[in-house]
Amino acid sequence: MNDSNRRHDPDAEAWSLATRAIRVGHHPTPEREHGEPIFTTSSFTFESAAQAAARFAGDEPGNIYARFTNPTTRVFEERLAAMEGGEDCVATASGMAAILSTFMALCRAGDEVVVSRQVFGTTNVLFDKYLAKFGLVVRWVDLTDWAQWEAAVTDRTALLFIETPSNPLTEVADIRRLADLAHAHEAALVVDNCFCTPALQRPLELGADIVIHSATKFLDGQGRAIGGAVVGDAERVGKEVRGFLRTCGPTMAPFNAWIFAKGLETLNLRMEAHSRHAGEVAEWLVAHPKVARVHFPGLSDHPQADIIAAQQSGPGAIVSFVVEGGRKKAWQVIDRTEMLSITANLGDTKTTITHPASSTHGRLSPEARADAGIDEGLVRLSVGLESPRDIIADLARGLG
Repeated sequence: MNDSNRRHDPDAEAWSLATRAIRVGHHPTPEREHGEPIFTTSSFTFESAAQAAARFAGDEPGNIYARFTNPTTRVFEERLAAMEGGEDCVATASGMAAILSTFMALCRAGDEVVVSRQVFGTTNVLFDKYLAKFGLVVRWVDLTDWAQWEAAVTDRTALLFIETPSNPLTEVADIRRLADLAHAHEAALVVDNCFCTPALQRPLELGADIVIHSATKFLDGQGRAIGGAVVGDAERVGKEVRGFLRTCGPTMAPFNAWIFAKGLETLNLRMEAHSRHAGEVAEWLVAHPKVARVHFPGLSDHPQADIIAAQQSGPGAIVSFVVEGGRKKAWQVIDRTEMLSITANLGDTKTTITHPASSTHGRLSPEARADAGIDEGLVRLSVGLESPRDIIADLARGLG
């Protein structure tokens, strides 16, 4: 940061979320650029051998090597940390890299972790197939079953991990209650905040210790790049997770960081619109005679409606619905649409549609899918920013 180029450096904590999303993290160079530059360099030079030694030793702040220090990436990290209310943020190559980095940095062989069954399919595979190989003991519980959480969390538990709302059924956990349970056993609560983003939910303010993001989704908002992030305190995230990143290298590219930093500037506006459009689509689906069930946090009869009202400022964009007839009928609905994008990605300005049982959760066994509530007739939407009227018209075509 070059202080001579700053007209004013107010306390960002006094800014609203919308202002933080635009202003935090941009420290102009001597060129006085108004937009954030992209530092496409692998390394940085030093004024002397002594300065290089001081930076490698951590005695002097500054850039060293783009695997773990890059000014463009730092803009995104500072901005997201400010929006989530965290002390630090570490940007990673993908959302899965963010989860991997967190657990590799903070756990050791023999540690126990408690994970909700209602997580993204690849997250499930990460824990069961890969992290378990290194001696991590995984206890699986239902996201909303408090008795299972109480039974699974013990003094041997290191971390609790949840997605809330969950993918794809939008089940919601009581973050504050789980944080209290974790802390009573000297464990930490990790929350995947991908579906809500800090625009709609701030888990750290509810007692969570670490927030995970797939920046690929709503933080970007236009499906342009892959990335992830870990947000939390200076010790666990700033030191331990960043140390893992420095050594092992699941690093976010500077160009991607620039995309995500720019995406954050419009996040509040987009999430408001996504929520509004998704609400219209969900209400239409509820009334459709060929739809057996609708999952959406904005519905008044959602099983966790009271919790949603207390910890979310909006429902988000994800709507899932079940059609009778299993996989055959679900595929037919998807294939008959003409405008919606058939893709497993979500969080885009374009509405996307997918069949979770054969895509996002396709690597799970039938038993594991059943445990997670993934019906063969389930279809997931990520409602975009097109006119809700046009989205509904295309779904009507799909449902026939």
